[in-house]
Amino acid sequence: MNEEKGSFFYSLKSVFWAMLGVRANKGYDEDVKKLTPRQAIIAGLIGTAAFITTLILVVRFVISQAAG
Repeated sequence: MNEEKGSFFYSLKSVFWAMLGVRANKGYDEDVKKLTPRQAIIAGLIGTAAFITTLILVVRFVISQAAG
């Protein structure tokens, strides 16, 4: 069986779908085989930073529109 390691973009995609909560068991099993813990942690940190940055930008935009 060919067990290739996942690429950086594969790890980001996996973390994105996991954050949305729509990851199937088959996909999870594939991720466990392809990703290293290091890749998952780095991708998780990047995903979390992107999520928080997006929230901050949306809140700033809404506040600026409400303020007039």
